[in-house]
Amino acid sequence: MIDVALLSVIRRWHLRDGMAIREIARRTGLSRNTIRKYLSTGIVEPKYPDRHSPSKLDLFAPKLAAWLKTEAKKNRKQRRNLRQIYADLASLGYEGSYDRVAAFARNWRQAQREAAGTTGRGTFIPLTFAPGEAFQFDWSEDWAVIAGVKTKLQVAQLKLSYSRAFVLKAYPLQTHEMLFDAHNHAFRMVGGVPRRGIYDNMKTAVDRIRRGKARDINTRFKAMVSHFLFEAEFCNPASGWEKGQIEKNVQDSRHRIWQGAPSFENLEALNAWLEQRCLALWQELRHPELPGTIAEAWADERAQLMAMPAPFDGFVEHTKRVSPTCLINFERNRYSVPASFANRPVSLRVYADHLVVAAEGNVIAEHVRIIDRRHDCSQTIYDWRHYLSVLQRKPGALRNGAPFAEFPDGFKRLQSSLMKRPGGDREMVEILALVLHHDEQAVLTAVEMALDAGVPSKQHVLNLLGRLVELPPPAPIDAPQALLLKIEPLANVTRYDSLREARNAA
Repeated sequence: MIDVALLSVIRRWHLRDGMAIREIARRTGLSRNTIRKYLSTGIVEPKYPDRHSPSKLDLFAPKLAAWLKTEAKKNRKQRRNLRQIYADLASLGYEGSYDRVAAFARNWRQAQREAAGTTGRGTFIPLTFAPGEAFQFDWSEDWAVIAGVKTKLQVAQLKLSYSRAFVLKAYPLQTHEMLFDAHNHAFRMVGGVPRRGIYDNMKTAVDRIRRGKARDINTRFKAMVSHFLFEAEFCNPASGWEKGQIEKNVQDSRHRIWQGAPSFENLEALNAWLEQRCLALWQELRHPELPGTIAEAWADERAQLMAMPAPFDGFVEHTKRVSPTCLINFERNRYSVPASFANRPVSLRVYADHLVVAAEGNVIAEHVRIIDRRHDCSQTIYDWRHYLSVLQRKPGALRNGAPFAEFPDGFKRLQSSLMKRPGGDREMVEILALVLHHDEQAVLTAVEMALDAGVPSKQHVLNLLGRLVELPPPAPIDAPQALLLKIEPLANVTRYDSLREARNAA
């Protein structure tokens, strides 16, 4: 192969100066056949054959291409990323670098696009955002080990569009109350509220998609937007690139957070770990466009955020009728309410982690929310205090009543002692009734003192409770100088004697 400069000289000598091929061969040292070949083909720049250097990936190329084809057909959330594919290749014996695998994947995808004639479809316009201008929100599905069980979670993800600060919080469901709680949590972590929020057309926000950007927005979602004072904006259907930052955050979080996540005792422990992990990543990750880390960009953006108002009271309200056993049903579970509301309608306010029962404008009961997606599992959650008024009329129910299995230890010990003697059930009910008029902890302390003294009786408990709750003696009163006595009164019994004498004379 001759170089470009020599080929140019040969062409000039022969085509411009008319030099014979024999003379050109003598001057250049090339064979006459070589000179004839380049002159006859009209080549002006020599082309070198493609080099193919042997690679450690060559033996695994068919397997890698098959894997890439299989992953491309999977749901986006179920695909393995390239790091996972590289690890799987290494387990099969591949000893090359990750960069070689990444380059192969890029070339394979480019070839697939060219074959399909879709090269132009992946073209987008870069977007820029001002500090405090916008955030993006989305849900993802991920897995974690909770209480020894691999559990599917719905993860709320919010990301500031300028600083790229992101927040994750895990929930068992994607419901309105979870959505509201996620916004309260995220705005608290980022220290304020951006002026605009970008969403997809999730069912907890959009009731109906109309033409263009028109949407029928859910009433409770409108209330949340009005509370925080930001403007909600919704993407076009099936246009995830319109909120590409949060879409990428969903993908990145799977290998940055979830792949190395430990096991947790409960969901609260998981979310506490997620919060600390997000804050740590803010410090570790470089901002893709600005100098410094995400944490440094967030520090600049925080001053531009709107002030954080009080948390949004994000509940969903249902009307329930209380059963004769003082229970209401929700999500296949049953929760107790005070007996005075049996057979009456009440309002159930559902929050992300607890339930509030209200009636006549007052809160009458609260319970921790139980969420178990197994269809064959239901629970009944009692509060024994709700049944005290019924127990006073039916003391016999104390022995086998299901709500009373949850007594504090002191009440259980007292019940065990009193139920051994006649009338003990009535006496126990009268002691429990003290909770309606006194602090429960004070009553329980009096009961434990009576048990320790070996006198478990109603009278002794009342005596001890009286000592515990009696008021301290009043403080001495300082009288002003104008009210001081000038003549101190003296004890005088002669008046009594004079009255006796007058009576005897009569």
